Amino acid sequence: MKALAAFSLIAARLAATSPTGAECLCTYDETCWPSSSDFSQLQGQVSQPLIYPLPTASACYPVSNPSGNCTAVLENSADPIWRASMPGSMEAPNFETFIFKNGTIDACYSNTTLGIPCGQGSVPVIGVDARSPEDIQAAVNFAVNHNLKLVVKNTGHDFMGRSAARGAFVVWTHNMKNITYNSQFVPQGAPSNETYDAITLGAGVQWHEAYDAINRYGRMMVGGASDGGSVGAAGGWILGGGHSALAPTYGLGVDNVVEMTVVLSTGEYLTVNDHQYSDLYWALRGGGGGTYGILTSVTYRTYPSLPVAFYLFEANATSSSAMQDMFTELMHRQVQFSDDGWAGYGSSTNSSMYFFYIAPNMSTAQANATTQGWTDYAQALTSQGISSSALITQFASWYDWYTEVYSSPGQNGMNRMMASRLLSRDTLENGYQDISKVFFDCGASWNLVAGGKVSEIDPDSVGLNPAWRDAIIEALCVVQWPDGTPSQEIHEKVDEVKSLIKAIHDATPNDSAYFNEASLFEVDWQQTFFGSHYAALKTIKDKYDPHRLFIVAEGVGSEDWNTELTCRI
Repeated sequence: MKALAAFSLIAARLAATSPTGAECLCTYDETCWPSSSDFSQLQGQVSQPLIYPLPTASACYPVSNPSGNCTAVLENSADPIWRASMPGSMEAPNFETFIFKNGTIDACYSNTTLGIPCGQGSVPVIGVDARSPEDIQAAVNFAVNHNLKLVVKNTGHDFMGRSAARGAFVVWTHNMKNITYNSQFVPQGAPSNETYDAITLGAGVQWHEAYDAINRYGRMMVGGASDGGSVGAAGGWILGGGHSALAPTYGLGVDNVVEMTVVLSTGEYLTVNDHQYSDLYWALRGGGGGTYGILTSVTYRTYPSLPVAFYLFEANATSSSAMQDMFTELMHRQVQFSDDGWAGYGSSTNSSMYFFYIAPNMSTAQANATTQGWTDYAQALTSQGISSSALITQFASWYDWYTEVYSSPGQNGMNRMMASRLLSRDTLENGYQDISKVFFDCGASWNLVAGGKVSEIDPDSVGLNPAWRDAIIEALCVVQWPDGTPSQEIHEKVDEVKSLIKAIHDATPNDSAYFNEASLFEVDWQQTFFGSHYAALKTIKDKYDPHRLFIVAEGVGSEDWNTELTCRI
């Protein structure tokens, strides 16, 4: 591959020090922090007032005289779109908090009855509300010149806390909302006859906005699924790979990109595609978010709108062991569902199961034929205390299905960590019993978003972990806890996650995990998240980020830094 061939041209690693020669990044509590005069100069270079992010619940404090609209906080704290609209709010509020080494927690809890003062936690203290590449360039140059700890935030949908860091400077891309549709898009540097029916999304566009826009042209696109469509469409989702219920039909998000624009730590603003900066383009498609630069836009292929068949299955059980047997059998049958063209999402507990799958352009007769085996199997379990129901229906378009299922904002804003695994075809065919036991015990959810077209694409065509090409489903275990939980109990939750990861890894030593939906405590994270592409990604990282500005937890190059990602080691 052309991009891979270019890697060998870089013979030595670039210098890792900042322009000032410092080996540690500067944070708010240090004397190196820029002065008010410095920030005034930055203010003169950007289009919007500088932002001073606050934790989500800060409006409710002080409790005796709230500083803002606490009612709005209490009414909307579970709404992911509302949370995404604020620069200091993370989808998982545990990443707004900070735990000191002595166990003290600095946080701002929505539950004001806990009697705990509101603290800044890990929420960045100041930053730029970026509305253009020029705003981002000014912010990046400022961060490099002052050697600042920098984070990039769009919506805050991040299960490893990469959108926040204590005492950091933030570039907030959420308001970069430009959307442009072009049925004859030609990538920069491409021959004029290389055209795509494409849509270009600014870095802050969320999926509900992208879907509404492209549907007006009678088109659809590969994108994420979340309550309310709150996930960003041109940020961390695509940089990590971008799974979708349409991926088995058209490929993952990274397989459907035709061009990207990005600002580097040098301040350069590049348009990257197969014809220019192809090595960086390769890395950006699945090589991990917040690692190489700051995306300003992504251009995606689009497809004609199609009808979809919809299969909804629900079951309840009076016997946990019977439900476990049913779950095990379902995991075994995921390969068949995938091969028949289905994709979708599900979850299970020790007494219930729920999943819904879709198949673009599948007739009702085909839908019945490909699901009848499972439906019959489930309904034959009545004597074992399992009751079930199945429904097949048709939606006139994928957009109609999406808006019906995901129109509600749902419930977010919960403290949580997760363990996950991309389960390969081999695991589901031959090792399904062992892995099913682990995931059943944790009350797992799963995403049937691989197989099909995903498995047909050259694993080396993009920087994405090649393990995706062998995967069928992604399975996840989530651990949660309430506000105010003492640090010792949180550490116990961490130990629980670590135990889950070990059990999953032991049962599937050759499988991997999805960088966007995983844990900070993965076993051999370089291999687990990036596989055989890691060395090439590291070379590209060093080439395009000479100032070592973009460092995120378990991202490419983070092994060169301390646990806090503030000092090089």
